[in-house]
Amino acid sequence: MIRQRSLDDLGLALSDVTFCVVDLETTGTRADSDAITEIGAVKVRGGEVLGTFQTLVNPGRPIPPQITLITGLTDAVVASAPRIEAVLPSFASFVEGTVVVAHNARFDIGFLRAAYERAGREEFRPPVLDTLAIARRLVRDEVPNCRLGTLAERFGFASQPSHRALDDARATCDLLHLLIERAAAWGVTGIDDLMQLGTIGGHPQSSKLRMTTDLPRSPGVYIFRDSLGDVIYVGKATNLRQRVRSYFGGDDRRTVGPMLRQLASIDHLPTPDPLTAEVLERRLIISASPRFNRVGRHPRRPTWIRLDTTQEWPRLSVVRTVDPRSPHLGPVGSHRRAAAVIEAIESVVPIRRCSVRLPRGHVARPDAAPCTAHQLGVAPCPCAGFADRAAYDDAVAVITALFDGETSAVIESATARMRDLALAQRFEEAAAGRDRLTELLGALERTALVRAVLDAGSVTVLDGDLELRIEGGVLHHPVLDTHEPVDPVGEALMLGRHLERIAGRAEV
Repeated sequence: MIRQRSLDDLGLALSDVTFCVVDLETTGTRADSDAITEIGAVKVRGGEVLGTFQTLVNPGRPIPPQITLITGLTDAVVASAPRIEAVLPSFASFVEGTVVVAHNARFDIGFLRAAYERAGREEFRPPVLDTLAIARRLVRDEVPNCRLGTLAERFGFASQPSHRALDDARATCDLLHLLIERAAAWGVTGIDDLMQLGTIGGHPQSSKLRMTTDLPRSPGVYIFRDSLGDVIYVGKATNLRQRVRSYFGGDDRRTVGPMLRQLASIDHLPTPDPLTAEVLERRLIISASPRFNRVGRHPRRPTWIRLDTTQEWPRLSVVRTVDPRSPHLGPVGSHRRAAAVIEAIESVVPIRRCSVRLPRGHVARPDAAPCTAHQLGVAPCPCAGFADRAAYDDAVAVITALFDGETSAVIESATARMRDLALAQRFEEAAAGRDRLTELLGALERTALVRAVLDAGSVTVLDGDLELRIEGGVLHHPVLDTHEPVDPVGEALMLGRHLERIAGRAEV
């Protein structure tokens, strides 16, 4: 079975990569209706040939005359050859653990994937390198076209293609070595760089790729600067080199072109892990406010939901700062979402909805009119004297418990109300209740995560070989300690979510 690998696994020096250069002969050009007649492959590493693979294949159908004219293969020649189903096990063993190379790889890989599928084998998806795409970037100006035969003749390859699979694979192998040599001028040192070169080589700012030469293939934060040295963009990456080089290829965001035109230098700060990179990125974006960072430059002040117990008759409200005298829920993403959370609570807990401040010792005026919510029968109105003290204190106790993490009473009541509305065919109201309940659950989750981090004090978390040191809700590491946290609540939430993800494997 071929082990599938991602590009993150391929941060290897080119001299350490095992390539399998493949070429096919077929009955035609359509992978869905034509078939393979010959497979040739050469396995190489560090310029040394490790082995070859060659076999004819009985396609199970006639070879068209025009194909015979090109390859010399006839029905008689392949009549005694094995069928593709018998060939694939040994071929799969030969290519296992390699980067598959082909000239116009879409053709060869397409036929191999179709053959694997028809044979009922696991999908064929190894890392693939297309020498045609790279040749178009590196040597297109030196040749009339990038056909394999043209390139072999122009550069005097030891192996010349003959429209037979193994000969063509050997010629493609010579081409691969030429391209690796040429690619060094583009700052290409690893297989991930070479795989990207087919797309990034033609970028109008590709000359700036030299700035990426010293970037490591490890986590960290990268900093783009303009000619004045001003920070124009900050980003994080699990693989700094791969991420920065990707801007010169497939990243088609509208701001990337202008940003790369202004790019004059690249700094980077290595971090031990992606979490530290994420925290550092957040701090740098907020402090430097780079013009090409659209998100995170001006973080919103956190929004909280307060149960104001300093009043005679406590009420819920949306606030921007935490008052230690009262229970709070949050942070909540916005005023609108906070209002939805309050509605979710007020729909099942009888607490006043008016905004009048009722100080300690408040006594309702005899002529005070009840608020609209009380007139509709959905809330008490102590400001006009329409509230029972014991019942109100019970409601406040339920909300206080909710803010402290005792969620069952409110969640069960809200769920039951939503169900009753649906049974009464009041579907729009039920849907609105569902949305408000979702916001409430999210606020409760964020409250629990932030509170757990802030209340933990000083703690060290071991995640495999990685050590996370958290004090008072702040992640500490030498690369972080020179950049003060400017959004402690946001960082605490970020840490809480990360700790939740690794809870099953980490040690505290």
